[in-house]
Amino acid sequence: MSGDPLARGGPSGEPGDDPPWASSPVGGSPPIAAPDPAPPGTLATPGGAARKRSWLRWLSIVLLLSVGLWCLSEYATLPDARALLDHEPGTTALIQARDEAAQSQGKKPRRRQYWIPLGAIAPRAVDAVIASEDASFFLHRGIDFDELRNALDLAWKQQSLGRGASTITQQLAKNLWLSSDRSLLRKAKELILARRLEQALPKKRILVLYLNVAEWGDGVYGIEAGSREHFGVSASQLSVGQGAILAAMLPSPRRWTPESRSRALRKRALWIVDRLEIAKKISAEEGDQARSEIEQLLDQDKAKAEEGDESPDEDR
Repeated sequence: MSGDPLARGGPSGEPGDDPPWASSPVGGSPPIAAPDPAPPGTLATPGGAARKRSWLRWLSIVLLLSVGLWCLSEYATLPDARALLDHEPGTTALIQARDEAAQSQGKKPRRRQYWIPLGAIAPRAVDAVIASEDASFFLHRGIDFDELRNALDLAWKQQSLGRGASTITQQLAKNLWLSSDRSLLRKAKELILARRLEQALPKKRILVLYLNVAEWGDGVYGIEAGSREHFGVSASQLSVGQGAILAAMLPSPRRWTPESRSRALRKRALWIVDRLEIAKKISAEEGDQARSEIEQLLDQDKAKAEEGDESPDEDR
């Protein structure tokens, strides 16, 4: 009826008021904002995200399997160290690389090498090499994990592979079988081969192999050839000072030579003598004699300050 207040609606705020949407067309809904229509081509596909995740998961599995198979293949093709137990290698990867480099420059490769047993090397010269390259040689199983961790921390900070922290066993593996590039793949192979050497050979055999294949100048391999080349004596006759100089050459054997009278060589040789004295391998008197001999052999009045003199050639 026209007199019914519910039909007419009462004053604003009273129970009989029309709701705010009373003027909407019949059957209309409250003015709740609807989402904007999706642009063309973006319609939801309920199964699309799930299919994408499944595809990525399978791709990851395939990649992991491929990497695993490749690693197994690489591992299987790495050389066996057991043959070195009673045989000397006829050549090494390092010697071959040096020969190829010389030939590419139109030069005749030079090679001086004389295989000798450990007993034919002056004991203090052996101690000097160990002090210089791997003081923990007789304590680890091919890899010095503390040094490796320090090297990785340094490489992370510098964002480059620099210091290698290689043990004598790792250096032997690299000299025998690997290139000298600084890739992670080469480093991984070096670690695997170092473990193989340690599993197949006793420590003294590893040491004698290293001392006979290490580089000691241009075309000079092994400590016997190094002794004759630089001091005119056999390895059995090396003095403490001479042994320290030969050991100091190892990080950069073609630049840090006694003939170059490198400042870096002198500094490292004196440091090696200090380490031998601290380790009680030599007496204080022998240490003083060795320092005097080093100063005489590497006469600092004729020292050369070469560009990059403080930096070794190879990663260690």
